[in-house]
Amino acid sequence: MRNRTRRTAAVGITLLTAVALLPSSGAGAAVSRDARPSGGGLHATIRYTEYGVPHILAKDYANLGFGTGWAQAADQVCTLADGYLTVRGERSRHFGPDASPGSALSSASTNLASDLYFRGVREAGTVEKLLKQPAPAGPSRRSKELMRGFAAGYNAWLKQNRITDPACAKADWVRPITALDVARQGFAVQVLGGQGRGIDGITAAAPPGAKDVDRAPDPRRTAKAARELFSAQDADMGSNAVAFSGRTTANGKGLLLGNPHYPWQGGRRFWQSQQTIPGELNVSGASLLGTSVVNIGFNGDVAWSHTVATGVTLNLHQLTLDPADPTSYLVDGKPRKMTKRTVTVPVKGGAPVTRTQWWTRYGPVVTGLGPQLPLPWSSTTAYALNDPNAVNLRGSDTDLGFGTARSTAGILKSLRDTQGLPWVNTVAADRHGHSLLSQSQVLPRITDDLAQRCSTALGKVTYPASGVAVLDGSRGDCALGSDKDAVQPGIFGPSRMPTLKDAPYAENSNDSAWLTNADRPITGYERIFGTIGTQRSMRTRGAVEDVAAMAEKGDLTVADLQRQQFANRVPAADLAADDTAKACAALPGGTATGSDGTAVDVSRACMVLARWDHAMDTDSRGALLFDRFWRKLTAAVPGAQLWKVPFSAADPVRTPNTLDTALPGFRTALADAVTELTAAGIALDAPLGANQYVVRDGERIPVSGGTESLGVWNKVEPNWDAKAGYTEVVHGTSHVQAVGWTEGRCPKARTLLSYSQSSNPRSPHFSDQTKLYAEERWVTSRFCEKDILADPALKVVRAREHR
Repeated sequence: MRNRTRRTAAVGITLLTAVALLPSSGAGAAVSRDARPSGGGLHATIRYTEYGVPHILAKDYANLGFGTGWAQAADQVCTLADGYLTVRGERSRHFGPDASPGSALSSASTNLASDLYFRGVREAGTVEKLLKQPAPAGPSRRSKELMRGFAAGYNAWLKQNRITDPACAKADWVRPITALDVARQGFAVQVLGGQGRGIDGITAAAPPGAKDVDRAPDPRRTAKAARELFSAQDADMGSNAVAFSGRTTANGKGLLLGNPHYPWQGGRRFWQSQQTIPGELNVSGASLLGTSVVNIGFNGDVAWSHTVATGVTLNLHQLTLDPADPTSYLVDGKPRKMTKRTVTVPVKGGAPVTRTQWWTRYGPVVTGLGPQLPLPWSSTTAYALNDPNAVNLRGSDTDLGFGTARSTAGILKSLRDTQGLPWVNTVAADRHGHSLLSQSQVLPRITDDLAQRCSTALGKVTYPASGVAVLDGSRGDCALGSDKDAVQPGIFGPSRMPTLKDAPYAENSNDSAWLTNADRPITGYERIFGTIGTQRSMRTRGAVEDVAAMAEKGDLTVADLQRQQFANRVPAADLAADDTAKACAALPGGTATGSDGTAVDVSRACMVLARWDHAMDTDSRGALLFDRFWRKLTAAVPGAQLWKVPFSAADPVRTPNTLDTALPGFRTALADAVTELTAAGIALDAPLGANQYVVRDGERIPVSGGTESLGVWNKVEPNWDAKAGYTEVVHGTSHVQAVGWTEGRCPKARTLLSYSQSSNPRSPHFSDQTKLYAEERWVTSRFCEKDILADPALKVVRAREHR
């Protein structure tokens, strides 16, 4: 490896020429071996600009993957290594069986459950089979080349560099990887919304014993649990995104603002880069760690972002069991034997653990989707989980199609041709002035008609409430079927996807596609995609108000997108804060009774709330008080009881409204919020930033933004410390991009990675963008060569394998 500073365009031209003359690789495209690390003499040129953003230049996809793997390892080697340990099923060996594996790659509650599942995937050859499928059902040659190159780049960085991150500097579990490891991690991401939700229930499933008492799930409780499980309100991933058409902009070209809300730590962090194969691909944006492609970003003509969609990516089949054998189930009266998958997991400090998983024609038997949604295996009934994304390894091809698209039509073509996205919507805009939203997901082909005909008693409750279908697995006529334009059986084809083209604005904040544009609501889709005509979240309501007003104003520019990102308006406050202050001031004696029965003087709080600016800026006084009050109120009072004016589908943005301050929970929440802040030594009118911050290198960095229930666009979900306030952000605003175009070929883009490029505290890029985020400043994207080469801090790395 050689590091040198390059400051002139002449040197940049030399680099391009050198890359164009690099010798070709003779290695094949197939990812076929798991026995030894990948090789092949690959190389790439990596130009680093401000804030550690790499611009990766390579002659083909294998070499591009090499440069990407190298650069990701340089910033995130410990996080990446932890992910590979997970998909190999080796966490228990190194960390013990009972520790938590984290939520980056599944919902497993313990290392043992995680290992049992991922070892099962490994021993069944699941990913190998998917890699062998020809495109478009399987991944393309270029996707497999990227995986091969990524593994080689990661390995080359490990071999040639010393790890300085204390999280894994001397760890024996940081090892070379194979292309198959990269593919397995991609598989884990694809099934996050399906099998990944049910890992505890899959690995713990066991047939009932003779002394077990048969139990059946309670339909009402199960429906409620399913609705909560698949709600965006408490999810650890979400997003806002809006595309504006040329009819609303100053120059007639499109605009895109993407604001994903993802975890700030661990394996679902984003990482920024630009990937370039001259004459083939030139795309800039963000990738989920371990991903060899840009997932959200822009090129010279089109920009896109994703929002977590409401489509339910799994369904259940209720099995009628053979009375003589609880591991056999009946289909059209004929018994079918379940398949046993016996898995052994090595355990640190103990004997290996062996468990059996049970699989059916529909998928694995599952005894629950988390502790709140049990699905007991009785002598008569069991439940199998169907996840169509367990046979979908096409996501990288969808992303590559986006990277080479030249318009929103090209985005739609990639979605149609590859059908690879499991759990997100796509929002896009282009230089030609087009806007787009498409909920193109890989979903079980559950039509409302099929659910009506084939739902069990349990399914008749869960499907309307949550979109989770429970079908009668004993009937062959209840098979999911296929659409003619679908690339795999049992999923919806592209023609069934909710899509809106060329509206003045197309916005999503994790509600269903219905209110993408308030003037052009999308209807006609099946319940499994989401609801129609139902109450929207506070964040959706605020977002639609904001972007509709922006579109109405017109003459929009990238600067308007930047202002929207940090407006920090609190929609809940605009609806309720003034009424709260007035009701507070009217309380007899200025007191309210807390949940512990204590009378609390709230008179000071009334004045603070009356003066608050209804924003979650770091200097906003009263913001923290309202935030703590609102969290307590909405946790205690059901949403349907909170407002005097109920929801109306005819006015979905402005209803419900008018807070019912006569509710007993109102006074209690107010008293408890005052008590909480007083006990913590926090003034009721303290500026938000004094008690909403993160700590980096010992420095407190105030951050703006607010929680889901407040409806703030710039969403943050921090941990509450009873003595210090909000001291760490768990998830929220992550990789933000505001993109437009001028008459020239270079897109005009401003970006921010809220938690910075590296999780290594010894990296210069551990907190640099976090400080920018706190100051509400942006990075000017360097997309074109002239801009890359003009960076006075430009650093060039020629990365190559040493064989």
